[in-house]
Amino acid sequence: MFKNIIMYRIGTGWTSTAEQVEECLQAGRFVECGASQEKSLGWIEPRGLANGPLLEAVAGQWITKLMVETRALPASVVNRKAQERVAQIEASTGRKPGKKETRDLKDDIRLELLPLAFTKQSSVLVWLDQEARLLVIDAASQARADEVVTLLVQTLPGLALTLVNTQTSPSAAMAEWLLSQEAPAGFSIDRECELKAADESKAVVRYARHRLDTEEVQQHIKDGKMPTRLAMTWADRVSFLLTEGLQLKKLAILDVVLEGHSASKDDNFDADVVIATSELRQLLPELLEALGGEMPAAQ
Repeated sequence: MFKNIIMYRIGTGWTSTAEQVEECLQAGRFVECGASQEKSLGWIEPRGLANGPLLEAVAGQWITKLMVETRALPASVVNRKAQERVAQIEASTGRKPGKKETRDLKDDIRLELLPLAFTKQSSVLVWLDQEARLLVIDAASQARADEVVTLLVQTLPGLALTLVNTQTSPSAAMAEWLLSQEAPAGFSIDRECELKAADESKAVVRYARHRLDTEEVQQHIKDGKMPTRLAMTWADRVSFLLTEGLQLKKLAILDVVLEGHSASKDDNFDADVVIATSELRQLLPELLEALGGEMPAAQ
């Protein structure tokens, strides 16, 4: 269900009910881009059923989903059309348009072409764990997560979110695990890693499907290359790629967990939510503990 994890703490002052959250989300329901609109964001049904609730409560866990639609209008197309207009003006009037006039031309061309541009949609799953005061965003980049957080804070009155940070940086912890060839309790190190030099060279070494308990890997770290990504498995149940920014990527619930969870087609969404959140509610605290515990939020 989740492929990426970016974690935020929910401020203690926020106590909205599921009904109140649903009402707020309905006010921001997704609407497709208008003819002259470059981007549209809004909430959609996480279960995928038309006109269904925008907040699903499953086993005490809240799930919602953000839809992002953008119109693909390459800058190269706008620039080429603008150059053609500039050439026409210069040929007919004998003068070359200035910078401001050229910018205005580009704006006009963009408005003309937007209705013809193709649209692209992508969705972002959001999980709110009220009991743990944790919000998880399934975003592949921090920029997209920031976009979701901004809209959530605007949509839900009183909601405050703080990015989770740890006492020990993930990069420093990963370096220690690789140097000692010993993963933290409950975790194992897999066969994928990225090391990056901090000096001007910005040298990068990547290992894929490769043993990491080698002197070569240790020497790279001793030479100043710090881990930026490291593949790990928790309790033989969940695999993931830990990044230097405390993001989890390539998240996968392993077969040992899925065995015995046979659900009917109608129950797939609920089963997926229960399985994913149950595992992550154990994994995430243990990962934060392995990184020295959570950094207290700034006052």
